[in-house]
Amino acid sequence: MTQARALTVWPGQVSLSYTVRDCAYGAAGDRTCVTLSAAMKASNIPIANIKTRFHCRTGRWVAAPLTLALLCPAFLAEPQDGGVPALRLDPARIEDALNRMVAGGRAAGASVLVWKDGREAYFGTAGFADREARRPMTRDAIAQIYSMTKPITGVALMQLWEQGKFGLDDPLSRYLPEFESMQVYAGKDAAGSPIYRAPARPIIIRDVMRHTAGFAYGAGNTPAHDAYVKADPLALNNDLAEMGRRLSKAPLLFDPGTQWSYSIAVDVQALLVEKLSGQPFAGYVRQHVLEPLGMHDTAWRQPDERLPRLAALYRMTDGKLVRDPDAVTRRLNFQDNRLTGGGFGLASTIDDYMRFARMLLGSGELDGTRILKPSTVHLMSVDQLDARVTQRQFLPSKGSVGFGLDFAVRISQPKTPEESRGAVGEFFWDGAASTLFWVDPANHLAAVFFVQTMPFDGALHREIRAAIYGTNYLGPKGD
Repeated sequence: MTQARALTVWPGQVSLSYTVRDCAYGAAGDRTCVTLSAAMKASNIPIANIKTRFHCRTGRWVAAPLTLALLCPAFLAEPQDGGVPALRLDPARIEDALNRMVAGGRAAGASVLVWKDGREAYFGTAGFADREARRPMTRDAIAQIYSMTKPITGVALMQLWEQGKFGLDDPLSRYLPEFESMQVYAGKDAAGSPIYRAPARPIIIRDVMRHTAGFAYGAGNTPAHDAYVKADPLALNNDLAEMGRRLSKAPLLFDPGTQWSYSIAVDVQALLVEKLSGQPFAGYVRQHVLEPLGMHDTAWRQPDERLPRLAALYRMTDGKLVRDPDAVTRRLNFQDNRLTGGGFGLASTIDDYMRFARMLLGSGELDGTRILKPSTVHLMSVDQLDARVTQRQFLPSKGSVGFGLDFAVRISQPKTPEESRGAVGEFFWDGAASTLFWVDPANHLAAVFFVQTMPFDGALHREIRAAIYGTNYLGPKGD
């Protein structure tokens, strides 16, 4: 519905004309506030002098002296510290992005939840959790989050660091002796045989948390990768102790601390949690992270009664999304496995994972429950990579980022139009099925994005970030 309105102000009964296209909260009605604010500033009319105002949340007209900033705080572009305009959400733009992902055949279903300025600022969904059954992508759908398990593991391990159970620069072998005698692949000799040698220095726990240990993570183009594949440390019938024994027999790809390479390291973190806590890893995480945060729908082994809520997994094949067989989709969470991976395996809901993200946004605390100290969250969310670490595998594809302890960390503004939008100081990670979350302290924002599309599609992340931030957003300058 389109309505022509006139705004009457003092002094002199000046009238300003404008148009209201949608009175619904969360749609264009929120943008009405922005339009009025700009008009008043252009006319040099004090905000306090408004006689009649449109209330975005209720769709009613209200009388002065309420201010627009009180009515629609999340949608006004008031300057932040340093003169950088605050982020203004456009719900219609976000909704359009979700719909285009589904209509374009790149996701069967998509949902995003945004928390900003202490409240839920947006939730939207498009498409299906199960396309064939026509089951919508509701907010209680359970999705496989794959590597978004990693930050949860990192939080669990850093709780033990806070207790003085280990030091970040302690040798890994002090706690896990099987890693003491590892070898590094050093190329091939004249006859074509692989050369192995002792590493230049031991693996330290900081390496294990920032992906600089030198571990492999699947097949590759060296004999060290071949040895990793043969060892099969992440077979689901291995427990974490067996995973560690098998991994310790496979050579490292490089000297610890010299390169960034995504790896099995977070599963080693899970083994450390078991060793240092004296508890099974899944039990420790449930007791000390998930339950205190109220993440009741998040688990490695999901109860069978939740199976009707599990989102189907889709794989892009020859340009079309093809549904994975149900047996494949269910094997991580709806069958009994010995392995509880620290780097993968959790299934969660968008609301559950937002509680984890909000805890991080709250400097380690949520609803009065403290999970980590603020200083620990800060330590995890600052760049831990030495400038001499120039070989960084795919990390640059994530944008202008470094890497903290189990999070990628934005260290400068986007440098090209194609780069994902975001703010300096944000930290984030994603999952193999193209899920994503991030925490943006500069904008007091956390976001969780769910799809179930394989293989990983980074273009979806660029699009949802552009929808939330705007395509030209740069944010604070940083260093």
